Amino acid sequence: MPGTESVSKQAVLGSIAGMLVLAFALAYRFFPGAFQSAPRVEQSAASAPSVRPAAPWIAEQQPPTEPLPAPDGDAAPEPTSLAEAVAMGPPAPVTEAVASLLKRARAAEAQGRLVDPAEGSAVALYREVLAQDANNAEAEQGLKRIGGAMRDWAIAAMERGENAEARRFVAAFAELPHADAELAQLEARLRVLNQVMPLLAEAADLLRAGKALGDGDDNALAVYRRAWALDPGNSLVDQGLAQIERSFLDRALAAAAQDDFDGADRILAEAAAVRPGSQEQQDTRTRIEGLRHQRAESVLAQARSALDAGNADLAESLLQRALAVSPDLPGVDDFNQRLSNARLYASFRPGEVVRDAFLATAGQAPPLVVIPTGSFVMGSPADEEGHRDNEEPQRRVQITAGIAFGQSEVTVGQFRDFVNATGYVTEAERAGSGSYYDENTGRLTERRGMSWKNDYSGGRAGDDLPVVNVSWNDATAYLQWLSQQTGKTYRLPSEAEFEYALRAGSSTRYPWGEGDPRDVVGNFTGDGDRSPKKRSWARAFLDYSDGYWGPAPVRRYPANAFGLYDMVGNVSEWVEDCWHDNYTRAPRDPQAWVNPGCATRVIRGGSWGSAPEQVRSAWRAGLAAGARSAQVGFRVVREL
Repeated sequence: MPGTESVSKQAVLGSIAGMLVLAFALAYRFFPGAFQSAPRVEQSAASAPSVRPAAPWIAEQQPPTEPLPAPDGDAAPEPTSLAEAVAMGPPAPVTEAVASLLKRARAAEAQGRLVDPAEGSAVALYREVLAQDANNAEAEQGLKRIGGAMRDWAIAAMERGENAEARRFVAAFAELPHADAELAQLEARLRVLNQVMPLLAEAADLLRAGKALGDGDDNALAVYRRAWALDPGNSLVDQGLAQIERSFLDRALAAAAQDDFDGADRILAEAAAVRPGSQEQQDTRTRIEGLRHQRAESVLAQARSALDAGNADLAESLLQRALAVSPDLPGVDDFNQRLSNARLYASFRPGEVVRDAFLATAGQAPPLVVIPTGSFVMGSPADEEGHRDNEEPQRRVQITAGIAFGQSEVTVGQFRDFVNATGYVTEAERAGSGSYYDENTGRLTERRGMSWKNDYSGGRAGDDLPVVNVSWNDATAYLQWLSQQTGKTYRLPSEAEFEYALRAGSSTRYPWGEGDPRDVVGNFTGDGDRSPKKRSWARAFLDYSDGYWGPAPVRRYPANAFGLYDMVGNVSEWVEDCWHDNYTRAPRDPQAWVNPGCATRVIRGGSWGSAPEQVRSAWRAGLAAGARSAQVGFRVVREL
């Protein structure tokens, strides 16, 4: 039917036309700039900074070369929905005159002509647009942008102390779209600035007059503080305070450079009252601390040199000077230990092995071990098994000075060096007889021809055996020769020193404990020992055998806690003291208890042939100074 076909074509054409109208409306709604004579500049949705009562210093702002962002709350509206666009229809068209004004306004804004001149500024042009098109969104956004700029420029001018500029920007901001609260904040800050600026000028005059500090209000510091109270955080006030602070900090650094660190601390305390907690003060304090530590380290280095040179008094004096400069100086603990060792142990360390070389000839003294200072209870209690009356009363003895003990007993080889060098003749040799162990009788017996050259059984002694058949007088002669050869003071140990070194920190019946030894710790009488003719000991430690019937070579068994060998067992040893029947009236210091002309001296430490009760730590016996025995030798002590 032709009529029907014509109606259908009209309907289709009508639908197409409606769609074109709708598309035009939507395009005009969402892309209005496409239908204007001048292109619109895309606007940013970023917000302008808010007003700050005390903003940090910011660089002077230049007029923008791009359109300014809109203030907070004025971002572009949300896109309109399709249904809303259809209902609203196309917006009113922008006239050619309005489009021209908008183009000029954008150009003025880009060139920085925001509010001046009165005619031709961006503000004036945007207002002309609104006069012709009251709801023009672009003009409204432009005025809000420029208002945000006036606000921020006002804040920056206030930070720089430029009152006139700040007032001009605040006035301009008041004439533009703004939030009342922001304007009120700007005006309040401007009023504060009007009060602060005269104070800044007054403080500057006082500084030029040399009145930075002083009592009362007639000084720059007092004026700056009044200004700070009015406007805390004001950067110009802070700059003035920083200038005063700088004078303190410079003086503090100068004092530190002269090693007057106490004075530097006092000046820094004064500076802290000017600008409490400032970074400049912290940096200066760090520099002064560096100088302090550098100076203290230098003095400590001098102290070390003095100590190395053997001058302990000077070293201690320099140490105190270093600590006065820097109490937390690193390395002080180590130095104090060295200083203590220097005073107590002649710069050696407890446990250190020392060997003195001879001064004029080839040779060395026997090796020594430095003994730590300390105290101990000398003697034995009445209820100790094997106790004897001559071991009491017990008393505490303090070892206050460091000494070095012979690491082992003096050997045959060491004694031979003495005899060869001096031609010394021992008492056994002068008497023509000495002591030896008679295998047939199981006793020590006097026999002609026995001397230090023989072992316990009369055979030739090896160089590593402890020397025996030497009297107290022979030992003293050897020590006098050793002192001459080394330039050091060698002597026999005192009885107190010997027991202290033998116990090595123990307080039990034996150095190793209360009962029979469970491990091989020395050369004692054990029930497992056998002589060459299969003899055994009548009294011996149970379940013990050390492998030797007579003396063993020195250092064959473990050292004690002080690093000394054979302090008990092997051979008994001469000490310096005269014999006394007990410790009544004995000295409480470690000095030898000597009576002039005494004929009997003390021996300490059990021997290879001693009964178990004679191996106790407190055991002692008296022997004539000229006696010789195959069970008695000696060791050296050197004073430090």
